[in-house]
Amino acid sequence: MERLLPWFTLAGVRGIGAHLFKRLIETFGAPEAVLGAGVESLCQRAGISVSLANAIVGHQLPRGVRTDLAAARTAGVKIITYNDAIYPALLRQIPDPPPLLYVRGQLAAAGPAIAIVGARNATEYGLTTARDLASHLALRGIIVVSGLALGIDTAAHLGALDGNGATVAVLGSGLGRIYPAENRKLARRIAATGAVVSELPMQAGPDAHHFPRRNRIISGMSLGTVVVEASRRSGALITARMAADQNREVFAVPGSVGSLKSAGSHQLIRQGAKLVERVEDILEEFPAAVLAGNEDNIKTPGQNSVKTPTAVISSEAHQVLSAMDVYPVHIDVLARKLQLPPGILAGLLLELELAGVIVQWPGKRFARKP
Repeated sequence: MERLLPWFTLAGVRGIGAHLFKRLIETFGAPEAVLGAGVESLCQRAGISVSLANAIVGHQLPRGVRTDLAAARTAGVKIITYNDAIYPALLRQIPDPPPLLYVRGQLAAAGPAIAIVGARNATEYGLTTARDLASHLALRGIIVVSGLALGIDTAAHLGALDGNGATVAVLGSGLGRIYPAENRKLARRIAATGAVVSELPMQAGPDAHHFPRRNRIISGMSLGTVVVEASRRSGALITARMAADQNREVFAVPGSVGSLKSAGSHQLIRQGAKLVERVEDILEEFPAAVLAGNEDNIKTPGQNSVKTPTAVISSEAHQVLSAMDVYPVHIDVLARKLQLPPGILAGLLLELELAGVIVQWPGKRFARKP
């Protein structure tokens, strides 16, 4: 647990949110390097203010962290960092990934995942639909991600378990305070084959402001988000919006024309979400290689080597290929990562696509073929 202390120290600095934390780690490599960088280096390399740099350099481990770590150890909860190999690869791609995740169970970092979310006060139609979709996804080896709430979330988790698959529950409270209390037994079932996760300290309560932040993790871990029954003011619509902002697919299940519980779902469909009637409507949006979920096809952090393609490509194109994996990434993200002008990068991506070693997805996103 000692290795985690610099992570908690840096995360405890006032003014450092998840977005800036990611930038600091990508710039300096580790929190120890950030904390020891010095004010001038922090300002020049990270582009932060002198006052914030001074706060970083002088910051101490927040009170209560060691108590929290002890509680996690006693409860059998693992804490993983943004730099750990088992940190979910898709979640690492979002602009503001959690620096730390508390995990009870086994978090399958490389497994393909689909989120299913929706109304707490759902109809029987919504509950049955969510459970059936989750079951069929699980039977195909897809991890089902949801938020452990009553209603659609619970049905999604149960459906994944029905299909003898893994499911991940992302909480808006700490793992020491499972919420809602009615789902504590379900949380134990989930952890037996999948995982219950949170970015919050062990004893954090289910405060209202935790849940919108929680939703970015649900969508961020997933290739796409399916909304099953949602009113116009449903929290599920926040998850769908975050999925779209993260360049992930958004799906919605239609309901009765007169049902207020489906008004939000219908709104999403009008805005371009794909209408879902059966599980194939979800799966056909993704290349088969992505859904295969074979670990050999997924790179772990720091693993930049790729097999030499059979087609002959330029050394510049090979550098681009080495920076990609089987999960789709937007061309602008690649351009920033490789520090290449978009025009030049587009030409190299076309070269790779013609060579048959990458595939282009909708929305100017690209992924490496296994």
